[in-house]
Amino acid sequence: MEDPEKKTEVVLLACGSFNPITNMHLRLFELAKDYFHETGKYKVIKGIISPVGDAYKKRGLISANHRVTMAKLATKTSDWVEVDDWESSQSEWLETLKVLRYHHQKLLSPDATNSPQNAVPLAKPGRKRKQEPNRHDPIKKKNPDIKSVPQVKLLCGSDMLESFGIPNLWKLEDITEIVKNYGLVCISRAGNNAQKFIYESDILWRHKDNIHLVEEWITNDISSTKIRRALRRGQSIRYLVPDVVQAYIEKNNLYSPESEDRNADVVLAPLQKHASDSKN
Repeated sequence: MEDPEKKTEVVLLACGSFNPITNMHLRLFELAKDYFHETGKYKVIKGIISPVGDAYKKRGLISANHRVTMAKLATKTSDWVEVDDWESSQSEWLETLKVLRYHHQKLLSPDATNSPQNAVPLAKPGRKRKQEPNRHDPIKKKNPDIKSVPQVKLLCGSDMLESFGIPNLWKLEDITEIVKNYGLVCISRAGNNAQKFIYESDILWRHKDNIHLVEEWITNDISSTKIRRALRRGQSIRYLVPDVVQAYIEKNNLYSPESEDRNADVVLAPLQKHASDSKN
C-alpha cells in the first residue's frame, strides 16, 4: 500500500468567466481528481473556482456578484470544491499568473496552518521533548512543513491551452512561469489536438512534464456560450446547469439579448494591456 503521507498534495484552481457556471465546469474538477488519484502519486485536497472580475470586459459578461453567487450555489453540495471571490472583487483585471501566486501564497501564509491539510504535519505527537534540548530540531522540523505545502495547478479545458497562441492575450513570461512553477491540468476530448499544440510550442514542450493532459472519455459539449444562447431563445437549460443555478437565473432574469451586448464595443482587458505594453 502507498503511504498517503508521501503523496503530493494538489489544489486545483480554475479561472474563467463562469458566465454562468455549468455542469461541465464542475465535471472538470471530478475528471482531474480521478486522474491524479489514479497515478497513485497525488492527493487532491481542494478545488477552487475563481470567477474573473468585471474589468475583464468580455462581451456578455454579467456582474461578478451574480457569477460568484451562482458558483457558490453550484458548489454548495461539494465537500472539496469551493468558490473564491478575491479575483472577482479586484477593481482591475488580473493576469491568471497573479491569481495562482495569490493562492500559492495563501497556502504558505501562517493563517493557512489552521486548515486541515496543514494541521497534521505541524502537530505530530512525540516531538515536543526533542525540541527542548536541541536547538537545531526546529530547523529540521521545517523541512517536512515546506514539502507539505500543496501544489497549486491551473485547471483548464483545451480551449484555454490553445489560447496561449493568441497574440497579446498572454505574456510569454507568464505562460513560462505558469507551466514551470505551477503546472497545467488540461481536460481534453479524445482525439483533441492538445498534444500537437504542446509539441508545436517551444515553451510548453520544454515544460511538458508539468502539463497533465486528462482525456475526457464521456464527452460533454456544454458551454456557457450555449447556455446563454438557449436562454436568449427561451429554451430549457435544465440538466445543463445545477437546478439551483437555473432557479437563480430565472429569478433574476440574468441573460437576454441586452446582456449579451454588454462590452460589445470594448476591447478585452488583456488585449488592451498587453498591446499597450508591447508599444512602450
